[in-house]
Parts: sequence; C-alpha cells; structure tokens
Amino acid sequence: MQADDDAQDRALLAAHVAGDADAFTTLVRKHQDRLWAVALRTLGDREEAADALQDALLSAYRSAATYRGEARVTTWLHRVVVNACLDRVRRAKVRPTVPMPDDGGPPDPHDRLGDRETAIEIETALATLPAEQRAALVLVDVQGMPVDDVAAVLGVPVGTIKSRCSRGRARLALQLGHLRNRPTPPAVPPTTPSVAEGGAA
Repeated sequence: MQADDDAQDRALLAAHVAGDADAFTTLVRKHQDRLWAVALRTLGDREEAADALQDALLSAYRSAATYRGEARVTTWLHRVVVNACLDRVRRAKVRPTVPMPDDGGPPDPHDRLGDRETAIEIETALATLPAEQRAALVLVDVQGMPVDDVAAVLGVPVGTIKSRCSRGRARLALQLGHLRNRPTPPAVPPTTPSVAEGGAA
C-alpha cells in the first residue's frame, strides 16, 4: 500500500516539475494533515507552526526538481517541514507554548475536559524537550513513523534517533509519572452534547 501511495506521490511531484499547475496542490492536500501535526507538535505554537509549514511548502514547491527519489516523497516532505521548524527554533529561539489538542477522532464517552487537561499536560511536557528530541518523538511516537524513516527525515543515524527518543521518553516519564495514578474520569452519558472544539486542519 505504501508503495502504491509513494508511486502516486512521485507521479504528482514529477508532474509538478513538468509544469502541471495542479499537481503540487494535490500532493499537499494528500499529506497536509500529517505535515501540519508535525509542525504544530514540534513548535507548540499555532502561528509559528503555520508560518513554518508555509515556509516549508514554498521551499518544497521551489526545490521539487532537486528530489532524487532516494527516499519516499512523504519522507522528503516531512524532512522539509521539520527543517523549517528547527530553523525557526534556532533562529528565533522560539519557546514553545501549549497548543490546543488535536481533535480529529470520533467523540468518546469519557470526560472531554479531563482528556483535554491530560493532553495539555503532555503538550507542556513535550515542549520542555530539546528541539531535536521533540522532533524525533513527534515523528516516532505521535506520527508513528518507522525509525528508519525518521532517521532519513532528520538526516541522522538510526542509533541517534533511538537515543533521542529514549532520552526524551525518560524526561517525559519524570514529568508525567503522576498521570499513571490519575483515576479514570467518570463516563459521560452519550446523550450529553459535546463541546465543539476546533481541530487542526
């Protein structure tokens, strides 16, 4: 399935390079949710993430002809986005704030406020990590990317990714250990209307 998806991505990128005015837009729409999530989680600020994603997509648009096919197109796109995020962190010394949690999934019967508070605590802890550790954890643990792909995205050896994730998880465990002992919130009757919350596009 991944091979089919990548073949489609490569075809779209090649069409863009050849002058197809719609191909790049189609490619971006296909991956924009994941790219946005990576930018948001890495920077921890919606405005900074939006600016970084815009910078990254503009860079990808202009440099598409340099894509050599050594990695999957989605890996290449993630690399461009993560680099744009890390550049902003290093250049502006962005101190991550806490974004609103993404709410892309179906509603659940549990206490939405309790879930939201837990998500905010996790985001706060994630924001304290060094940018490189945060990027590795976002890609591996949040986005579920294989370690090999993350190594390609960040341009470092697989062992470095494993090390960054290990150190990042250890730091998060110290900060979030209290969540393990938190009682499960009471279920809310399904008939209770849920609060409308805006998720990331």
